[in-house]
Amino acid sequence: MLALLALVPAPALAQAYQCSIPERIAPVEPVRPDGPVRKVPVAGYTLAVSWSPEYCRGARDRDSMQCSGRNGRFGFVLHGLWPEAAAGPPPQWCALLPRPSVDTVRRSLCTTPVPWLIEHEWAKHGSCMATTPEAYWAIARHVYARFQWPDAAKLSFRPGLTVGALRQAVIAANPGLKREAIGVLVSSTGWLRELRICHNRQYRPVACQRDTLGPADSRALKIWRGA
Repeated sequence: MLALLALVPAPALAQAYQCSIPERIAPVEPVRPDGPVRKVPVAGYTLAVSWSPEYCRGARDRDSMQCSGRNGRFGFVLHGLWPEAAAGPPPQWCALLPRPSVDTVRRSLCTTPVPWLIEHEWAKHGSCMATTPEAYWAIARHVYARFQWPDAAKLSFRPGLTVGALRQAVIAANPGLKREAIGVLVSSTGWLRELRICHNRQYRPVACQRDTLGPADSRALKIWRGA
């Protein structure tokens, strides 16, 4: 897999009208684990892709790269690539070091425009599937770049929008992708938060577990387009 990644000449870009990386990136604090170390075999992966306008609607820091609009207006952005266990809780917090280098952060910002999240995702998830932050984010960006993401802002205007309509839009953008591999995360009030594409150990899409799949196709859905 890493040999294949070496053929990719540039990092993938998030779904955005444009992306410019700030000249200066403020240092972030070291990650503090929010749960126990859990080193269990990896049986598959979940690609988590967040709908940025919904995140920014409730964000505390609206002056951030992701939400300010100065560095780009983002759509679906890479949250992370999460290793999963065959059964039970997934692996997590396998290592806190090494920390991502400034170069690794910069290379990832047009895909994941949140500096602290780049370190958090590596430490909580990536350290259980790769030996360095650089290797983890190279894999995550590569898997993310294999997909095309629908225009969710345009889809939001559709009367009677449902979760099934969003899944169908993802399938239309990615012919051959199966409906059962597309997880959808919505808020308690029915707003789109995230897409989750389930994969096996060979990074091929597979059917999601029920708790990852999310609501049924018939569930009503709302999509925030941004201010």
